[in-house]
Amino acid sequence: MSTPIPRPSYAAVLRVPHARRTFGAALVGRLSYGTVSLSLMLALTRSTGSYAVAGLVMALFGATSVLLSPYRAGLVDRHGPRRALLPMALLYAALLCVTAAACWRPGVPAAVLAVTAAFAGACTPPLGPSMRAVWADMLPDRAMLQRAYSLDGVAEELLFVSGPLLVGVVVGVAPPAVGIVLSAVLVGVGTLGFATSPAADRPRAAEPEKDATPARRGRGGAGQGRALLQPVLVAAGIGVSVSAVDLLAVAYAVQRDLGGSTVAWVLAALSAGSAAGGLLNGAITWTSSARARLPFLAAGL
Repeated sequence: MSTPIPRPSYAAVLRVPHARRTFGAALVGRLSYGTVSLSLMLALTRSTGSYAVAGLVMALFGATSVLLSPYRAGLVDRHGPRRALLPMALLYAALLCVTAAACWRPGVPAAVLAVTAAFAGACTPPLGPSMRAVWADMLPDRAMLQRAYSLDGVAEELLFVSGPLLVGVVVGVAPPAVGIVLSAVLVGVGTLGFATSPAADRPRAAEPEKDATPARRGRGGAGQGRALLQPVLVAAGIGVSVSAVDLLAVAYAVQRDLGGSTVAWVLAALSAGSAAGGLLNGAITWTSSARARLPFLAAGL
């Protein structure tokens, strides 16, 4: 009777050379994604006094961030983290600081806030995908790689729990615009540490497609596009609804004079539920396909 091979531990993943430094730096940078949305929302509502303007600016920030993410990821793939990711993060941090300065005092035109937020979103550095690509380079063993992805996913969810709580602490002692500046500092420092890590700067071997004519690649791409249509539409709908919840939570707290810390706890609770749901979903051996489960999960949300 053969002895089952033990699954690699999280500690074994972190013992890989350069893993702790690279992963830690990426987490510092990604923490800014857990702080920037709430900070920006609170700063905008305080500066403009209008939930409609705040919602519009947040929508532009999110739209440019999401819609341009494939192009930013492509730049990192082609040029590497040091040449693409680091300048992108520094520009993103600078634009966040400009947005924070614009929100500092009331009376700034909504168009200025919209333009700066839209440009900031367009420069959002893809630290999550970049870290997962580095995991794949560092860990050729499939079991170790799956363990690393699990660690990465859980850690990212925890960042979205701790991020709003950190903002709650900040707005308790300073204007919300300080939270935007904090987000800029986090992404700048984290990306600098990540991009200068030896693991992130390893050259990647290109894998050209073999035995694939342009016509065949075109047909395959069209088929993949159709297969992705349902999850993309569901993800877009979920993104819109969750963004609306963020704005409604701020409006509810302000209307009842509950303070920004209350909003932080609400958003942290939502993220904690998301993390718990993700862990539960991964622990269950499902008999149905992910495609079949997706509409029911979205309906439950």
